[in-house]
Amino acid sequence: MLRKLTATDNDSATAILRVVLGIVFFAHGAQKMLGWFGGYGFSGTMGFFTGMLHIPALFAFLAIVAEFFGGLGLIFGLLTRVAAFGIAANMLVAILMVHHQFGFFMNWSGSQKGEGYEYHLLTLAITVFLMIKGAGAASLDRALSARVPDYAIAS
Repeated sequence: MLRKLTATDNDSATAILRVVLGIVFFAHGAQKMLGWFGGYGFSGTMGFFTGMLHIPALFAFLAIVAEFFGGLGLIFGLLTRVAAFGIAANMLVAILMVHHQFGFFMNWSGSQKGEGYEYHLLTLAITVFLMIKGAGAASLDRALSARVPDYAIAS
């Protein structure tokens, strides 16, 4: 099972996509988890998600964890499919619970009451790609899958 989860090729384009998405989500996750980059930290974000947005505490917690640890996982290419799945679930919940009401487009002009879901849709496409292809070059997944013995495939 570990080999199937970490299997990947040595594609540098996949690695670039993975690392860039990882940086974006690590930054957002660090805002929510640690209060870095002008964020409110864990308790502030939990309060906003549960109080203002009425997101259940479990989903709020999972969103913070998925962005922070998922971003790190993507940067290092560690359990890339799991990290991508967590971020995809986070984006799907964000679309369904918050952003769908504002339409497709981002709020570039400031004329809407919120942001549309185009960014989230792009992120979903990238995460699906990574779940299918794996981490690509320069990843811990690639190093791990090369070292997992063949008998581990059956487990």
